[in-house]
Amino acid sequence: MKKLVSEDTVKGIKKYRWFYLMFLPVFLGLIVFHYIPMIGIGVSLFDYTPYGKPEFVGLENFLSLFSSRLFWRAFRNTLIISCTNLVLSMVFSVGVALLLDEINCAWFKKLSQTINYIPHFMSWVVVASIFSIILSPQDGYVNAIIKFFGGKPIYFLASESWWRPIFYFIERWKETGWGTIIFVAAISGVNQEQYEAAIVDGVNHVQRVWYITLPAISNTILIVFILNLAKVLNLFDPVWVLQNSMVQNVSDVLGTYVYRLGIDRADYGLSTAAGVFKSVISVVLVTLANKASKSIRGEGIL
Repeated sequence: MKKLVSEDTVKGIKKYRWFYLMFLPVFLGLIVFHYIPMIGIGVSLFDYTPYGKPEFVGLENFLSLFSSRLFWRAFRNTLIISCTNLVLSMVFSVGVALLLDEINCAWFKKLSQTINYIPHFMSWVVVASIFSIILSPQDGYVNAIIKFFGGKPIYFLASESWWRPIFYFIERWKETGWGTIIFVAAISGVNQEQYEAAIVDGVNHVQRVWYITLPAISNTILIVFILNLAKVLNLFDPVWVLQNSMVQNVSDVLGTYVYRLGIDRADYGLSTAAGVFKSVISVVLVTLANKASKSIRGEGIL
């Protein structure tokens, strides 16, 4: 009888058993919190509420969802906010990483990186509270400056025209530093001999960045972009804590829409259908991005 597991595999498992043991909690967490809940996908086919017996309705929840104006508003807002934020994230993260790489003083470089990373570890609730105070129309610092110069105070977080720009600014303030980590590492791995040869050839600083640094880290940029694209529809925490009824028309996203359906209205069938739709779109986006990667680089990452 042919062995299902080769001796080399058994030896490898024994040799690295402590690494497998360290990975076990992560693996169990993945199963418990990501795969087991997938059983609940079936709820999307039922009229399911905690107050009565579930009734099988087939695709009725999806049809009801697709005929809802509020659903398409949330879907449109999700794409606009997430895609804009994704582009800004790549631009600012790469840009800040390039700036950090130019710092020659070791202790100042570490200090700058630490200052950039700190906002990432702050809770979104805390961040929202801080900026609510700063942007307050009554006694906020920003409006105090506006009034000092004779302008009228602006309620930034309750204005449809201001909410998205403020949201992008807060997102970049909080997450740009953390997003630079992988790019700083990629830049540090660029062959220094290329820079030395470029300097000898009389290439200026901007040209060295454009023709050496960016091409060298282009694969990293593409991989990070594709991985972030998978999460493009997973937008909830920052929107929820900064959102209010005055700006729902421009701030309501799929995450907050599903929350209201499931928690406020207890319509679990419809909210599950919305969640399934969001997951399907995420898979489609990642697949398309992976195909684009194959066309550009000759290989995908999936």
